[in-house]
Amino acid sequence: MDNKKVISIILGVMCVLLTCGIAIQIRTTNNAGTMQSTNTAENKLRDAVLKSKEQYDNIYNELEAAEKRLEKERADVTQNNGELAELENKIKENKKAVGLAEVKGQGIIVTLNDNQKISSSSYIGDPNDLLIHYSDVVRVVNELKNAGAEAISVNEQRIVTTSSIECDGTVIKINGVKIGTPIEIKAIGFQEMLINIDRQGGYLRLLREKYGLVANAEKKDEITIPKYSGLIKFNYAVTK
Repeated sequence: MDNKKVISIILGVMCVLLTCGIAIQIRTTNNAGTMQSTNTAENKLRDAVLKSKEQYDNIYNELEAAEKRLEKERADVTQNNGELAELENKIKENKKAVGLAEVKGQGIIVTLNDNQKISSSSYIGDPNDLLIHYSDVVRVVNELKNAGAEAISVNEQRIVTTSSIECDGTVIKINGVKIGTPIEIKAIGFQEMLINIDRQGGYLRLLREKYGLVANAEKKDEITIPKYSGLIKFNYAVTK
């Protein structure tokens, strides 16, 4: 093989290697740019969420302050007027009934949590059996309603007529707010009726005895349930 052919082969190999090197460098640069672009987008989204939450908190605090001022004004106006005082009491009762007022009273607290003794990796059956699901929360809340609960909250989220309890992947959402375990369900009402949800053959016993989940109910002489902090809006129900 003459020198020209050798030189040609060497040059050809060098061109191939150079081309591969350039391609790898371009791909690496593009990946780095994509990663940087993704990180930038995530940071912008996170900042937007934080700003929205801050704005919501500020507006909510302003609304709270305005409501307190309004209550004081109403109290001053109705102080020496029996008819207006009666109207003010009706307003308070209506707010309490629809969940727009903080309430206190006797009742029970139900605690729900995942199985704390068995790991999902060592469990022979379906590992989902070891977890508390949104359907469990719905079942307990409905039983409390049927037992005459006058006010209910789940992890400090007040349950009202328009409340939603739903599943978002592996997360439970109450009123659109994500909550985690342990789940604390407060209910105000006649204790002896409410505590009956922890009866033999009842749903709490099923969760506790069949699946080993934490499902306990305890009487409390004084429970505080916060008011609903969202907006109650009716899209279909109208007054006549």
